[in-house]
Amino acid sequence: MNPKAGYSTPLLHVAAIEKSIEFYERLGFTTIDTDRTKPLGWARLHCEGGAVMFVRTEEPVKASAQSVLLYMYTPDLIGLRERLLASGVKVPAIGYPGYMPSGELCVADPDGYTILIGHWGKSEHEAWEKRIGAKALQALAALRAS
Repeated sequence: MNPKAGYSTPLLHVAAIEKSIEFYERLGFTTIDTDRTKPLGWARLHCEGGAVMFVRTEEPVKASAQSVLLYMYTPDLIGLRERLLASGVKVPAIGYPGYMPSGELCVADPDGYTILIGHWGKSEHEAWEKRIGAKALQALAALRAS
């Protein structure tokens, strides 16, 4: 077995971890761990195989200077959009770009980080599997097993 890195988790500098937790919980994340200080110094959240961590920044976050965007998926983009709107999040209309014809929307978190959310259900997943072919799926399975 070859050593490898895994479980990649974005670590975002944020102004107020508590506000970030509240926002990301609206997206469906669950807080897994924190440093338990007041105010929080760091936190880790999980959701459907994904994770994100926050660390409190000492300086103001300049969203325009960040070279990070998060891409997430949901099997119910319309329902998630309605839920976000109902909780007071500003959410644009769903767009349908060529690379995500099933729908996508773009929101910003409390620190201005860009979050793109694409609709990815069973039919999208099956079409993707067909497109990448059996060889790619076998390679993925072999990577997971090693």
